[in-house]
Amino acid sequence: MDLFTQLVERAKANKQRIVLPEGTEERTLKAADRILAEDIADLTIIGNTAEIQKLASDWGLQHINKATILDPETNPKKEEYAQALCELRKKKGMTIEEARQKMLDPLYLGCMIIKMGEADGQLAGARNTTGDVLRPALQIIKTAPGITCVSGGMILVTEAKEYGEDGVVVIGDVAVTPMPDANQLAQIAVCTAQTAKSVAGIADPRVAMLSFSTKGSAKHEVVDKVVEATKLAHELNPDLKVDGELQADAALVPAVGAKKAPGSDIAGKANVLVAPCLEVGNIGYKLVQRLGGAIAIGPILQGIARPVNDLSRGCSVDDIYYMVAITACQAQDAKL
Repeated sequence: MDLFTQLVERAKANKQRIVLPEGTEERTLKAADRILAEDIADLTIIGNTAEIQKLASDWGLQHINKATILDPETNPKKEEYAQALCELRKKKGMTIEEARQKMLDPLYLGCMIIKMGEADGQLAGARNTTGDVLRPALQIIKTAPGITCVSGGMILVTEAKEYGEDGVVVIGDVAVTPMPDANQLAQIAVCTAQTAKSVAGIADPRVAMLSFSTKGSAKHEVVDKVVEATKLAHELNPDLKVDGELQADAALVPAVGAKKAPGSDIAGKANVLVAPCLEVGNIGYKLVQRLGGAIAIGPILQGIARPVNDLSRGCSVDDIYYMVAITACQAQDAKL
């Protein structure tokens, strides 16, 4: 069973409630119809009810009526949500009038539904920028306990079965925090290991903190940052299997790991890679994807208390379909 099939089957086995705020967007509705037909998740689709129903009819979608369709204008809980948001943001100076206006914004409304315990995750970005998707999530849902740094994990599925977990490697951060300090890098390590478990199905994450140096082979302040981050990651999660600093080949190739980092439990066996900065992570995964032919799944947003994921505006129906399953798998894990 390939990873995509595993994700869908895990989502089906413990159905979650996922919000789709871009309810009149064509690819989103078509993916939603498929999700509902296959009973993968319970969906709340936000948008004008009549428009959504007309579009579903125009596009021959047969299952949209299985979703909860919520129109921000006629939402019966509009005032309740506005009052709760105003209370949540009052220290930031939010007025009730501003809160009422926010509850007409599908992205804010979706996050408030999650905050009120009436949904488990949200997926958007087919129409909206990453900043627009993240802003309400950070204001309303906030970060997970002990985490202040949001990051993006990418699952790489390769034909090189000897590396990672049968060819599957998870790398972070590839999407959010440009220049993490040591503490943020430690958080990224913990969160990327969690993504490896909850999404990639890797039962035993082994985390390599990457650098251009292995165990002191080079001296530089950026190497020092990775060494400090490795120590902090241990403190943040004493059960985490993590080592660094390691070069990429020392992290992945057993013979190289044994030579460059003898005695390491991670060197040559890593299935989770933590890049020292966003630039490295983003460039690295795209090189593996384009030159190495890897399948790249993500980015998967990490560190938010409940899963809120961001799509590329160039995404396909299949992308949305699988990202709903991924969001559902994250939501299952967030409840444990």
